[in-house]
Amino acid sequence: MKTNIILAGVGGQGILTIAAVLDTAALDNDLNIKQSEVHGMSQRGGAVQSHVRISDKEIFSDLIPQGKADLIISVEPMELLRYLPFLKEDGFLVTDSNPFVNITNYPELEDLYKEIKSHKNNILIDAKQIAKDLGNSKATNMVLLGAVSSLLPLSDESLQKAIKTLFERKGEKIVAKNLEAYEKGKEVAVEFIL
Repeated sequence: MKTNIILAGVGGQGILTIAAVLDTAALDNDLNIKQSEVHGMSQRGGAVQSHVRISDKEIFSDLIPQGKADLIISVEPMELLRYLPFLKEDGFLVTDSNPFVNITNYPELEDLYKEIKSHKNNILIDAKQIAKDLGNSKATNMVLLGAVSSLLPLSDESLQKAIKTLFERKGEKIVAKNLEAYEKGKEVAVEFIL
């Protein structure tokens, strides 16, 4: 078993938190994991990406070769499309539908959505609004994690345990809100995953 995941977005959207949950859950499942990350411009709003590789065998590189990503998860639709060359033929694209417009020539949203939907396996959801409706707009990343949870080689129990572990220092209320966002993401994604 081997799963290659690219996480993408901009600084401040929780990309590295998703990576930390995946890492923690993989270790809890006694799996091997390698992760690399790039912080664009090292500031909030700069591009951020992370390669996460999970396997039951030894992993020799933390970087995912082009055409080998099983999943690309993005908290921003344009950032998702940057990494299309990495997606394997039957891989999944998962993204929030809300743009983070930080450039003057940001593409038309409908063009972005059309490109995303042209791929057979896609989950395009309004994760930000779902998180807002739950009372925690910062949990967009956990909504997306929930949306892909059934595609991961990690047990639901270990993912929830990892979320609890990573957020426990922020208090029970924050843990509960992030778990609620994760569960709502699972619920919403059912229609996309056959």
